[in-house]
Amino acid sequence: MEAVDLHLHSTASDGEAAPAEVARLAAAAGLSGIALTDHDTLAGVDEARHAGAELHLRVVAGCEFSVRAWWGELHLLGYFLPTDHEDLGHFLADQRTARAERAVAMVRRLEELGVAVSLDAVQRQAGPGSVGRPHVARALVQAGLVATPDEAFERYLADGGPAFVPKPLVELESITALVRRVGGVTSAAHLKERATRRTLKRLKDAGVDAVEVLHPAHDEGTASRLGDWAADIGLLKSGGSDWHGRQDARPGRRSIGAQRVPAQWLEHIERLHHERVATVDSAS
Repeated sequence: MEAVDLHLHSTASDGEAAPAEVARLAAAAGLSGIALTDHDTLAGVDEARHAGAELHLRVVAGCEFSVRAWWGELHLLGYFLPTDHEDLGHFLADQRTARAERAVAMVRRLEELGVAVSLDAVQRQAGPGSVGRPHVARALVQAGLVATPDEAFERYLADGGPAFVPKPLVELESITALVRRVGGVTSAAHLKERATRRTLKRLKDAGVDAVEVLHPAHDEGTASRLGDWAADIGLLKSGGSDWHGRQDARPGRRSIGAQRVPAQWLEHIERLHHERVATVDSAS
C-alpha cells in the first residue's frame, strides 16, 4: 500500500531537521508523499519540494494553525496552501510576530523564577524559523538548566506551568474561511480525548473538512471510531506522525511515516482542493 505522512515539522518552525532532510527521510521510509505542516509558516515548502522532486516524493504545502475552539486551543492543519497568496502571507506573518512576543514573555517569566536563559539563546534555537515553546525548552537544555526538553516542559513550560504564557488564538471559523478562500483544505489535528462524534459534527459545522484519524496519540480504537464517524458525518480523513525530530521519543513519533497513512486519503483531500480552486476561479 502506498503511504503518505500528512503531519511533519522542520526547522522552518519547531522541527529539528531541515525541510530537505525531512523530504530525504520520508523518501527513505518508502513514502510517496508528505505534507510539510510547520507552525504558522510555509517557508520550508520550496526547499522540501526541491529535494522531493529529486527523490520522486510529492510534497504538499501545509501549515499548522493554532485556533480557538469551544473548549480552548485546537490545532488545525491546512493542506494545498498557496505559498504566494498575499492575504495568507500577511496573516501568517502576524502569527509569527505573536509567537515571538510570546517567547519574550516566557523568557521574562523564567527570569523572574531565577532561571537565567536569554532571549538570544531562544532565538538561536529557532534560527530563521517560527519560534515556539520547544525552542525555549531547547535553550534551557543548552544552558544546562534542565536535562531534557521534557523536563523543561514539566518544570516550567507546560500549560499552567510557572513560565507558561497563553497563546493568542484566532477563532476557528475565521481560519476555515481563510483556507477555503485560498483553495486549501483543513483537518482537525490530534483530537485525543476530544475525539467524539459530537465534536466532529460541530467541527464540520464550523467549516472543517477533515479529521486526523491516524496520529501517535490515537490508539487503534480511537482511530477506528474517528474513521467511522468521519465517513458518516462527511469529513475526509488524514493522518501523520507529527514528527519533530530524532530527539522526539514520544510513542509513534520515532520515525517519519510511522502511521502509514493511505495515499488514497491524500487523493481525496486533493480532489476537494481542486473543486475549491475551481469555485474560487469561477467566482473571480
